[in-house]
Amino acid sequence: MQLLIRQITAGILLSALTGTAATAQQTSSIYRHGWIDFNKNGRKDIFEDPAQPAERRIQDLLSQMTPEEKTCQMATLYGYGRVLKDEMPTAEWKTKVWKDGIANIDEELNSLPFNKKAASKYSFPYSRHTEALNTIQRWFVEETRLGIPVDFTNEAIHGLCHDRATPFCAPIGIGSTWNRALVSQAGHIAGREARLLGYTNIYVPILDPARDPRWGRVVECYGEDPFLIAELGKQMTLGVQSEGVAATLKHYAVYSVPKGGRDGNARTDPHVAPRELHQIYLYPFRRVIQEARPMGVMSSYNDWDGVPVTGSYYFLTELLRQVYGFDGYVVSDSEAVEYLFSKHHVAADYKDAVRQAVEAGLNVRTNFTPPEEYITPLRELIKENRLSMKTIDSRVADVLRVKFRLGLFDKPYNDPVPADKGVHTAADEAFALQLNRESLVLLKNDHETLPLDKGKLRNILVTGPLAAASTHAISRYGPSNNPVTTVLDGIKTFAGKDIRVQYAKGCDIVNPGWPGTEIIPTPPDSSELASIAEAVKLARQSDVIIAVVGEDEKRVGESLSRTDLSLPGRQLQLLQALHATGKPVIAVLINGQPLTINWEQQNLPAILEAWFPGPQGGTAIAETLFGAYNPGGRLPVTFPKSLGQIELNFPYKPGSHADQPSSGNNGYGRTSVNGALYPFGFGLSYTSFSYNNLVVTPQKQASQGDIHVSVDITNTGKRKGDEVVQLYLKDLVSSVTTYVMQLRGFERITLQPGEKKTVHFVLHPDDLSILDRNMNTTVEPGDFEVLIGTSSEDIKLRQGFTII
Repeated sequence: MQLLIRQITAGILLSALTGTAATAQQTSSIYRHGWIDFNKNGRKDIFEDPAQPAERRIQDLLSQMTPEEKTCQMATLYGYGRVLKDEMPTAEWKTKVWKDGIANIDEELNSLPFNKKAASKYSFPYSRHTEALNTIQRWFVEETRLGIPVDFTNEAIHGLCHDRATPFCAPIGIGSTWNRALVSQAGHIAGREARLLGYTNIYVPILDPARDPRWGRVVECYGEDPFLIAELGKQMTLGVQSEGVAATLKHYAVYSVPKGGRDGNARTDPHVAPRELHQIYLYPFRRVIQEARPMGVMSSYNDWDGVPVTGSYYFLTELLRQVYGFDGYVVSDSEAVEYLFSKHHVAADYKDAVRQAVEAGLNVRTNFTPPEEYITPLRELIKENRLSMKTIDSRVADVLRVKFRLGLFDKPYNDPVPADKGVHTAADEAFALQLNRESLVLLKNDHETLPLDKGKLRNILVTGPLAAASTHAISRYGPSNNPVTTVLDGIKTFAGKDIRVQYAKGCDIVNPGWPGTEIIPTPPDSSELASIAEAVKLARQSDVIIAVVGEDEKRVGESLSRTDLSLPGRQLQLLQALHATGKPVIAVLINGQPLTINWEQQNLPAILEAWFPGPQGGTAIAETLFGAYNPGGRLPVTFPKSLGQIELNFPYKPGSHADQPSSGNNGYGRTSVNGALYPFGFGLSYTSFSYNNLVVTPQKQASQGDIHVSVDITNTGKRKGDEVVQLYLKDLVSSVTTYVMQLRGFERITLQPGEKKTVHFVLHPDDLSILDRNMNTTVEPGDFEVLIGTSSEDIKLRQGFTII
């Protein structure tokens, strides 16, 4: 009741600011016992009645809407610092296109990272932001004719994109955890923080399989394997939506394979065959849509087989809605509609691009331009009878359905009081640190170089261009303004006063002339040589060298792609000079994509993959280096040895990875580099594990039955540790060529020394299914094999079964 009083009072104050006292008197009376008089007609309409079924409410509201109001529910208004010029509603809003409502407002008052124009006094404290969104929502409820509430959207791929929200490590690190429960909890946190701050829809997860390591957005994906992505994406979606917030999947579809890995404006022409389209690129979307019922999907701006996805009835309607059963609304990625005209040239002008997108199934257009740029041609198309009102009603109904499902017509405002205590709590901070820990992957550890023994160390050199860097921990799509613990800071803190920690940068991330020098190398100049020499001088005084090398957010990310995957700049030369001192060199990788670190793998005793950690990354890395935490992450992508091997990823078809022997007729394999540097699923530990007693039941099963698998795992080492038990499935004979094997189960478990656990898996018919020669999904009779291992190449146990 107190909240309702505050809502009414604020409504009166807002109306006094933006209109007349008469308006204030009218709007204050729309809040009734148990319902809101959105259309302000003095009676409870069907759409205003919480007791009515959602579909009746949608149809009643549609019947009262004008074409102007309907078209406003088909566009996004980007928030303050993007399109909106005002932090709070003004009298001028009555002259704007959104006087008739708007579908959603994106990134409103979130103090977007690296955009000074978006910095807002309303983003923090958290309760002030909730109150601010209430004020904006109240304007739409009270000052528009029908009072249709706004869906407040925001990004959230590694934590909510908001000022001082809980920060997670990059999605590629989240994928490296192979931990469903952890990802589910991350979803809960992002969803809870969104709800408390007033956001109702967040753009997460990214379900794109990262199959080409040159692509800049590998860092924002969960990995390359569709099953791993589907399992983690499902948990993220369920976690978010359990908090009463919509999850919008992106980027649908076939977005992650631009030709040659090139990003930027060249995101088109994916070379993907139809069967691969469904089995690799659409698989995560199908699974997550069917099993988690997300309320949103973002359509991508690439084409497939010559047809832009955002203009494709097949993708947006036939597959998405009729086959997968999606019942939310589709929002376009930025410029996806415009590209139909400007890039793909399948429309003669922008207006026809709008028509094609709407007819294909697009619900809401999003771009960093004013919404009237889309709404105006949309209204013209309706007047010209080039778009039917039946189609418009269908698209608008999808948007309204989500708003009803979110409860916006029953409770359009949020209580601001819980936000200050419920966003980025101490427990959330502790969770984010654990997520950082579990994302770490130990790639090499010769002679138990790690963990470091503090009792045996007196001098440590921390060097490398990423040792004291921090900007990689904060991205455009995540939380901002959180303090960052660098790797250097983390090591200094953990080492304590008894160990001397020295620092020398050694070199910059890239050298002058980069990236051109990746093609035509140049020698280091005098200042670069001096910087490396300084690090070498300190290295000779040290017991161990920790070199933090890799990439930053200016080298890998959206619209950034690389023509080489070795360490950029002079970093390899730095490592080689440090190695020449004879002191042990431990490499910590900060990077967003697989790197071809062949010399490093052959010559350095230990390598720890940290990806782009979150702000607590320096602490997690230091704990791991000194043994307070035992790394258990696994690679969600394949590391190639050479660019010439690309594509080299999992799963793969027979023979596609070469691996010919180096002898035999015509010297098979002698002219090529075979095998991965690190295979999919790879990762080491400070302890060891044994695998025993694989049981597969039943040995014979009908095509619609489940197969049960169990295996015993024992920690045979001296340290507590995590093992990621991986189940791969092999179809021995099939009517079409299938993958050599496919991931169909995984479980991350923690074991004390000597402890044994039995891990259980269930294989469902969908796990065994293929697309046959007629592109029909079927489970074919025949023999299968279950393979249990620690990676896609380290198989410990195997056992067959038969489908009859």
